[in-house]
Amino acid sequence: MSKILIVYGSSTGNTESIARKLEEQFAAAGQEVTVLNAADAAAEHLADGYDAVLFGASAWGEDDVELQDDFAPLFEEFGVMDLKGRKLAAFASGDRDYPHFCGAVDVIEARGKELGAEVLADGLRLEGDGGGSRDEIAAFVQEIVRKL
Repeated sequence: MSKILIVYGSSTGNTESIARKLEEQFAAAGQEVTVLNAADAAAEHLADGYDAVLFGASAWGEDDVELQDDFAPLFEEFGVMDLKGRKLAAFASGDRDYPHFCGAVDVIEARGKELGAEVLADGLRLEGDGGGSRDEIAAFVQEIVRKL
């Protein structure tokens, strides 16, 4: 059994909904899961004690990716989370009408790699709250569990 931390930033509830669906799937796969709202998270040593950390946020912006309001300050402090050598994955809720559909995934993965984290799976990019994406969520979880 692995210990997994899921940290999300959600303005409309969609990213939180995806985080909760991930929690259910990981728990069903026998993993120990902690879910934390980015608004309640402290960056320093956040990854300590976990085998994998999943970060999720929505993003918007026409030219640049703008991360969700609660997640952005936490993202700015990724450097103090001790991500070097850690396993990481990213997920996002988005709207395909925007030029950076689920752009948070790209930003999170790039920063994690820069800090020495191992990205476990291609980011999970879902429209809305992920309600119709059970198979995509299950495949994402299975890939991560396989690599733990």
